[in-house]
Amino acid sequence: MIGSTIRQSSLFYVPLASQISLLKDDLLEPIGSLLDDPELVDMVRRRLAARRPNSTRTGRPSIAPDRLLRCCVLKHLKGWSFRELERELRANLVCRRFTRFDADPTPDFTTLCRTFALLGPSLTQEIQRRVVAVARQKRVASGRKVRSDTTVVESNVHYPTDSTLLADGIRVLTRSLKRIAKECEPGAVAVVTHARSVKHRLLEISRAAKSWTEANQERLKGSYRKLVGLTRRVIRQGTAVLEDLQAGKIPVVGDLVTVLANESQLRHFMPLVQRVIAQTEERILRGNRHVTDKVLSLFEPHTRAIRKGKVHKPTEFGRLVRIDEAEGGIVSQCEVLEGNPADTNAWSPALEQHEANFSRPPDMATGDRGYYSARNEREAKARGVKRVALPARGRLSKARAKLQKERWFRRALRWRAGIEATISTLKHPFSMARATYKGDYGFQRYVGWCVITKNLVSIARALVRRKGQCPRS
Repeated sequence: MIGSTIRQSSLFYVPLASQISLLKDDLLEPIGSLLDDPELVDMVRRRLAARRPNSTRTGRPSIAPDRLLRCCVLKHLKGWSFRELERELRANLVCRRFTRFDADPTPDFTTLCRTFALLGPSLTQEIQRRVVAVARQKRVASGRKVRSDTTVVESNVHYPTDSTLLADGIRVLTRSLKRIAKECEPGAVAVVTHARSVKHRLLEISRAAKSWTEANQERLKGSYRKLVGLTRRVIRQGTAVLEDLQAGKIPVVGDLVTVLANESQLRHFMPLVQRVIAQTEERILRGNRHVTDKVLSLFEPHTRAIRKGKVHKPTEFGRLVRIDEAEGGIVSQCEVLEGNPADTNAWSPALEQHEANFSRPPDMATGDRGYYSARNEREAKARGVKRVALPARGRLSKARAKLQKERWFRRALRWRAGIEATISTLKHPFSMARATYKGDYGFQRYVGWCVITKNLVSIARALVRRKGQCPRS
């Protein structure tokens, strides 16, 4: 059952509430007033109502929509984990007042995690569009200018190597097999633990990889062959166990739900591990380094290897995200892209979505050199953009050099450089450098809530500045 947004304070809490009201946060107060928007609360309420057919009338009371919305914003504003959010909600009076729990009991971190997951990417985009509409109503952003850029948001994975991916596969498959064996008759499923052998193979590979001599390379391939052989052995056993469970040859005497859950885990991970074996044999044993559609993580298979030309980090493992920003520091749109497409392909969607958010094309649109193409300039002007500031690449003609030296063009490029600061702000104060939610679904949700929280902070600071105050972050 959905929690009510109309609550009566406890009689014993009333004297304390008057004192707590004196504990104000200069930034949380204006953000809280923005979150009172009925449309935002109604979006969350509709999503909670769609959880089950009778969620509005029956079942245990869940978190109220306004409380859930405020908890999401508070978590991303402070960069807390779910455990830290639970601890602060219990102990911090300012946080309890902001999230409107007051004297009521607060949920534990597992409840917060499961309920947050209900706010999927589609709802996150709706909330983002509503926040941009609020910025437009408050005259923080008018949509006359837009700047766009792409950046990499890392997945929550370790550095991927073929050896560690194979070791992860053996560990995960063996763990599921052991859990199935525990619920079956003793001796029905005999699981062999290969942890010691895997550890020795990893150490051998690590030592052999330090030198590129022919002897060490042969030693490296030999260790990889042994590791691949261990992985194939575990896969064969997993396949046999799945076939026997399907045929009813293995009697289950324990918890059937545990067996079914681990059977699902085996069916999910085995194809991924087989792909890791194939790419390991292709890259290490056959010497083909250009394997397409590589698996970089068994737990975050949507992860891609992206090279942006950074000296300190040549290859980043995550997803490419396009950021579009209007005036006032408002990120009008963010989109998680598939693969590693060229920036020129991101120009048209940026203009199209900006026009959808502000009901008008921008007067000025700008991006870096990666966005430049004659086609992109023509398309922007055909959409009604008066000034397009995309610096050309390569040697410039006299006419092009003259255009790029004009005052409006140089001023547009200086304004464009501000999006680098916006991306840095998203990645560090708002923790968008590494997405910690699981799966492609969670990745998009994490990026979306970082942007929503950043926009709310930008709107709140703009409104406070109009009143002649300066909030502390």
